[in-house]
Amino acid sequence: MKKTKRGAYTSTAKALHWLILALLIVQFILAWAMPDIRRDTPVTTLISLHFSFGVLILFVAVVRLAWRFSHDAPQQEDGIPHWQRTSARVVHWALYLLLFALPILGWINACWRGMPVSFFGMFEMPKIMATRAPGWGWTGDIHGLLANYALLALVGLHTAAALYHYFIRGDRVMQRILPEI
Repeated sequence: MKKTKRGAYTSTAKALHWLILALLIVQFILAWAMPDIRRDTPVTTLISLHFSFGVLILFVAVVRLAWRFSHDAPQQEDGIPHWQRTSARVVHWALYLLLFALPILGWINACWRGMPVSFFGMFEMPKIMATRAPGWGWTGDIHGLLANYALLALVGLHTAAALYHYFIRGDRVMQRILPEI
């Protein structure tokens, strides 16, 4: 593993972090703007864009996790209580898990519904589930619940913790991930 300088993430790690955030914002806007997906909902432009951004998020998450495994995180700030370090680790890994689980569940559900999943019209993703395969209809509901509750709650907690460190503790935890200007 490559070492990072004390107290800061690499510029690549920072770029991947903020890119994921930007993609998630776009994805939530698309999800809230697109029509509800029901039994015979046609694939509209918004739905197709939602699928494409899901594929992109999955790809960037793979790159981000590969980068994380090949590069050490910066050394922890001094004086952070053990429970906060442990909580941060749990939240970070839960976010990684959701960055993989949500696109995969969405992909499975689109296939289950017989909807093609393309990447911005450039190529179609393989069908990983037979249309209306018995026992897989739940994937769309779980996808929505995890996105609207678990992901938003974890992102909110992550953001609140960063702001707590910046404004209350006055340490440099948040600055470690901010882009260098």
